[in-house]
Amino acid sequence: MADLYIIHGWTYTVEPWKTTLATLRDNGISVKMLHVPGLTEDSKKVFTIDDYVKWANKNIPDGAVALGHSNGGRILLNLCAEKPEKLKYLILLDAAGVYESSAKKKVIEKIAKIGKPLKKIPLADKVFHKITGSTDYSKAPENMKQTLTNMLESDKNLDFSKVETKTFILWGKKDTVTPPRQATVMYEKLPNAELKFYANWTHAPYISSPDELARVLTALIQRIKK
Repeated sequence: MADLYIIHGWTYTVEPWKTTLATLRDNGISVKMLHVPGLTEDSKKVFTIDDYVKWANKNIPDGAVALGHSNGGRILLNLCAEKPEKLKYLILLDAAGVYESSAKKKVIEKIAKIGKPLKKIPLADKVFHKITGSTDYSKAPENMKQTLTNMLESDKNLDFSKVETKTFILWGKKDTVTPPRQATVMYEKLPNAELKFYANWTHAPYISSPDELARVLTALIQRIKK
């Protein structure tokens, strides 16, 4: 069993995680990055949150430590709500899952509006991704557009009180995709959670602060392994 299993967020490549993963491994932490179907693993299926919970349950061993970033956090929260004994520890990194009535429209419009003018400029598009940690919604396959809608809608039914797993919430104060207020909501609703904010982290700290993220995760894994 790996020391840490990671479910990435809404991205079509895990290449930006490279520095953080390498540093973790250099620090003696064994890590397994799971490739989410429809995102970093090809699939033409329209997914529901139940589909992703079943997938995560199959690919993560019982008693593991798992980290979910953004949509990956949403998946793990739903997994732990359904199967409270599944994970030994849960780490939420700028996670999705808090329902806000206008969130769906704002997320889609923001990503599409900012990214659309950059579609024909590869270098600019890379810069856009680096700054936001987001993927241009307009580029997503049709099945994944519907999947994203399903994910956002699923937050209406997520019951944080059922997540009994010891949870560590790590959040960037500069996160504009899942803003810090959502971290506070999670912390207040989760029965057994710790929350820490990081001043210079964006929504994607593996891009904005990869070395610091690796240090934080290394210290946390070492702490919980004792």
